[in-house]
Amino acid sequence: MSISDAEFRERLMQEDAEFRKLAAEHHVCDQQLTELESMHYQSEEEKLTERNLKKKKLALKDQMYAIMQKYRSSQ
Repeated sequence: MSISDAEFRERLMQEDAEFRKLAAEHHVCDQQLTELESMHYQSEEEKLTERNLKKKKLALKDQMYAIMQKYRSSQ
C-alpha cells in the first residue's frame, strides 16, 4: 500500500534532517516572497531579490523532490 505524498513528506520531515532543513529554507523563501509580492511598488533591488528568491525556492523544491525520489526508490 502506497502512502500519499503529504504523508510521505511528513515522514521525511520527522526522519531526514536534510529534508527538514530544505523545507525550512523553502518556507522562509515563501514568506519573504509573500512580503515582497504584497508591495505596491518594488525598487529594482527588490525586484531582483524577488527573482532570486523564486529561483532559490524552486531549487530547494527540486532538492526536496530528489530526496523523496531517493527514498521512494529504496522502498
